[in-house]
Amino acid sequence: MQLAACIEWMFPEAGDALADRIRAAHAAGVPAVEFHLWREKPLDAIAAALNETGVRLLSFCVEPRRSLVDPADHEAVLAAVADAIPVARRFNSAMILASGFTRPGVAEGEQFDAAVSVLQRAAELARQAGVMLWLEPVYMVINGQRMFVDTVGRGLDIVAAVDSPALRLLADAYHSAQTQEDFAAAISGRLALIGHVQVADTNGRHEPGTGDIPWRRIMTVLREQGYSGQIGLEYFPTVGDGASLTQSRHALGL
Repeated sequence: MQLAACIEWMFPEAGDALADRIRAAHAAGVPAVEFHLWREKPLDAIAAALNETGVRLLSFCVEPRRSLVDPADHEAVLAAVADAIPVARRFNSAMILASGFTRPGVAEGEQFDAAVSVLQRAAELARQAGVMLWLEPVYMVINGQRMFVDTVGRGLDIVAAVDSPALRLLADAYHSAQTQEDFAAAISGRLALIGHVQVADTNGRHEPGTGDIPWRRIMTVLREQGYSGQIGLEYFPTVGDGASLTQSRHALGL
């Protein structure tokens, strides 16, 4: 396993320019990076830095963000995926989707089926283009409403139901911990459905090892299950760039 770094938040010592943060990641021995929304990013400058360093852009988020569980949003979801596909092909990157918020008064099964339906169509677009979609469970509560997919377990159930080689789960240990889910148990035996793993510690979303998440157990399960992908560092550093990476590597055994 190797590290990837979210350059929205990591390597702040390199300055605000994402291209410079890519160069900083390379200098620190981090072979892949990720960022969030793509439309306002300086893609040409990012491409130049990636080509210069050999660092890979692992993933970015589809935008605008729309609901997977509300059929009224489905055409907008598909349009957003279609817009993102040329970027994914340019950088050989995965595209990340979240579910949207739970719909009050709508049966859970109906919302589950709606997410499966639109993801089947979106995954087919991705498959035809030769790129990947990652569904990310996200713990977020606004006005009392939680995201419909906020646990790894539910996300894996949806990925399994979609049953497409172009859709996998982005398993984020931080969001999982926010729901009190047992992350290691949730991924055990279902690794084939997982495309990527991201980490940050609770509370505060800082370096692994600064909080309560049992990283040794999580990393042991990943190794035993045969996970060989990247571990995405998506956290707010509490110390300098070098010290932050050192702490993360130590906590994760990498």
